[in-house]
Amino acid sequence: MAQERIALLLEDALLTVEELAFSCAVSREWVIEHVHAGLVSGEFGPDPREWRFSGSDLLRLRRVVGLERDFEANPELASLVADLSEELQRLRVRLRRAGLSID
Repeated sequence: MAQERIALLLEDALLTVEELAFSCAVSREWVIEHVHAGLVSGEFGPDPREWRFSGSDLLRLRRVVGLERDFEANPELASLVADLSEELQRLRVRLRRAGLSID
């Protein structure tokens, strides 16, 4: 829940590669490798200095970092689990909006 709040606070903010790396406690190279591997959606040009990341990107990469570290997951598996987690969250929101219980 706290991570969702962080993403909401940063919804309009755009982070550089360095800021994102610092916020995720990873190296700049880690972020670049994961972007090149397609684990972050979006349009990224050839120059990482021009890349900008949203609060949602921050939240996603923090999930991926945690999955890689906690479960020794490879980047692709961590990304898949993050995708499924994000989809589950979207479905829960839709159920709540429809007035249905998720318990």
